This record gives sequence, C-alpha cells and structure tokens, in this order.
Amino acid sequence: MAQRETWTSRIGFIFAAVGSAVGLGNIWSFPFQTASNGGAAFLVVYLAAVFLIGFPTMMIEFVIGRRGERNPVEAFKQIGHGQWSFTGGFGLFCSLVTLAFYSVVGGWVLSYILGSATGAYFGDPTTFFGSVAEGPTAIGTHAVFMALTIGIVALGVTDGIERATKFMIPAIIALLVGLGVWAATLDGASAGYSYYLSPDFGVIVENFWSIVPPAMGQAFFTLSLGFSVMIAYASYLGRDDSLPADGGAIVVVNTLIALLAGFVVFPLLSSTIGLAEAGSGGAGTAFIAIASGFGSLPAGEILGISFFVVLLFAALSSSISLLEVPVSYVSENYGYGRSTTAVVLGLGIFLVGVPATFGTTWLDFYNDLVFELLLPVAVLMLAIFAGWIADTDLVDELGRGSSLGSSFATGWLWWVRVVIPIVLLMTLYLGIQSLSEGLSSGAYF
Repeated sequence: MAQRETWTSRIGFIFAAVGSAVGLGNIWSFPFQTASNGGAAFLVVYLAAVFLIGFPTMMIEFVIGRRGERNPVEAFKQIGHGQWSFTGGFGLFCSLVTLAFYSVVGGWVLSYILGSATGAYFGDPTTFFGSVAEGPTAIGTHAVFMALTIGIVALGVTDGIERATKFMIPAIIALLVGLGVWAATLDGASAGYSYYLSPDFGVIVENFWSIVPPAMGQAFFTLSLGFSVMIAYASYLGRDDSLPADGGAIVVVNTLIALLAGFVVFPLLSSTIGLAEAGSGGAGTAFIAIASGFGSLPAGEILGISFFVVLLFAALSSSISLLEVPVSYVSENYGYGRSTTAVVLGLGIFLVGVPATFGTTWLDFYNDLVFELLLPVAVLMLAIFAGWIADTDLVDELGRGSSLGSSFATGWLWWVRVVIPIVLLMTLYLGIQSLSEGLSSGAYF
C-alpha cells in the first residue's frame, strides 16, 4: 500500500478544516437564515447549537479519524468496529448529495463575479438571476465549478487541499474585514446592526420550535459535520496534536467568519433595499437582494467583485472537502489513482446535480433534505457510536496530546451519550415534519 499523505503542519490541518467549514453556508446561507428566522433570535439559538452540539460532535469525528488513520469507512474497521462502517458510508453519501447541489450554487457565484465586472445585474437583478440560475448557463457554470474542485482534489492533500486553503482562508478573512469596514460607513448601517445583534428573547420563546431545525442544520452544515469530512481530515493528523485545541480553534474561526459576513450583509441591506427583503427567503432571494444592494451603490462593480470572490473562495474551500471524502475512500480501498478517481466521481456528482439547474425548487429540495433529514441522522449515528459503542477507546484518543485531563474527556463522553442524542431526536422529528409538509404541499415539485 502506498504511504498515506499527511498535513505538512498543524496550521495546514486547521486551515483545511476551517476551509471545509467556511463555505457558502457561512457567507451566503447564514445571513439569510438569520434574517428569515427572527434576526438576532436565530443568532442566539445558532451559537448555542454550534458550541453545545457542534463542537462535541466535531470531537467525535476527530477521534474516529485520527485513531483509524483511514478513510471514513475503513476507519471504523481499523478501530475494531467494522460493523459500524455504514456510519462513515452514510456520511460519504451525504457529501455526494450535498456537493451535487452545492456545485450549482457555486456556479451562480461565477456568474455573479462576471456580472459584477460588467454591471449586468445592476438594471434588473431579478431577471439576471433567472438567466443564470437555470438552463444552459447554470449547467455550464456548474461544470466549471466542479472542474475547479476536481483539479484541486486531484493534486492531493498537500499540494492541492492544504496549499489551496492556506491561500483562500486568509484571503476570505481579509476581504470580509475590508467589506465590513466599508459597510459600517453606509447610511442605515446601525439599523442593520441592531436587527442582527439585539435579540428579542420573546421571539425565541415564541418561535423556538421553528427556529431549532434550521439553526441546528446551519450549525452542522457550516462546521462540515455529518459529512465524514472531519473523519477524513483528522486521519491525516499527527498523533500528538491536541484535538480539543484544534477543534476549538476551528469552531471559533468558523463562527467569527460567519458573524463577520453578517456585519457585511445586514448594513448593506439595511441601507439599500431594506431588511424585510432579506427575510423573504429562498436561494434566489439571497443573490437578488445582495445584487440589488451593490447595484444601487457607487463603485458597485468593485464591491460586487470583492464580495463574490469571497463567496467563490468559501465555496471552493468546502467543495474540495466534500469531494475528498469519496475520493479517499475509493482510492484507498480499490487502488485507483487519486486523479482518475477525482475526475470520475466529480463527473458523476455533476450529473446528479444537473436537475438542480432546472429550477430553484429542486435546489430547495436538495437543501432541505440535507439540512432537515440527512445531517441529523448522520450526527445521531455518530453520537450513538461514540457514546455507547466505542466509549472508552475514543476517550483515550481524545486525551492524547491534550492537557485538559480525564475529567474533560469523561464529561464529553456523557454529553455525547445523553444530551446530543436527545437534542438530535427532537431536531430530526421537527425536520421530518417540515420536510413532509413541503412534499405534501407540492412546494418542491
């Protein structure tokens, strides 16, 4: 067997994991999920989900990946629990389904970079979105985005994923900081900040059960949990690194970038088209609202290019992680070359995503299926495995390289055993209910 690649440095792993977590979910989806679910009320529930459920779940994937030192399916066999390999396989399936529609949205971003440069969407943002979101243009940009993703993954862990994310993550942060400083100068920015940062706890109590599923799904999606990505990435990690320290850094940086995106989007919308537009929902509304804002401002071309380049880097840093999961499995288990595997799987994922180029209702269905059903199921299986099947083996692995002591690991184990499954069962029930209502009402098709 060929020697497996590893990260060249600890910071390389952190950048790659942050890159996986920082994607369209942070910069596109997060502000509009916030706007359509009560503003700062959603933000409070989302942050609770990230730190109370997301971080402990990330530790599950980390300990499985590092202890197994294999792809997400084989890792379970390597640690002596081969009968649970289906858990890693289910995460691999989630990666495939998600990348299929994610790549279509990534293609929209390419169209909007060009549209910003030419000013094509300034006159009529709604018509422009319709022209690039479906049909031949959408298929073409979907193909280009998948080709970029395939190219990076084909280069390997060190030369492809690590090198790309070391460039893209600092670029994302620098561009967002610059845009955030600019957004603070806009008239009406203070109203946007107030809506974003001043929670009405009455709204949280009144709408708690409707806020929980999107907040939980958003937390899993933005942290790349349930896709087996973090199992794959941790399998390339050194044995002496502190998993809690690395995981904490990843969660904090990822969350700060999501929050920073809000500091750009909400002042922009508040000062141009109004916050009511931001909360009207839908994948198309997100792009139309942002484009309308840039189209009404001086130097809109430059600002638009900057924002959508950030979005492109974020989309690519996540898409390469979603493709890495199936590529690592196929290349390690069946001996095919990484480049060939990336091309073949990438082409298959492209074809699966083509229906999402026929109209945004297909994309909404893919998105809700992942958020409200697949990810909660995937994380629930991980929690059951870690808490009730592997338990002490994973506790030992969590403590390796860490100075937090056994009490932290023991507390983590009981949290994973009891609290996370209860929260996930509740979330899954609400998500299935929401998905069923959408199917029965014909909202998707």
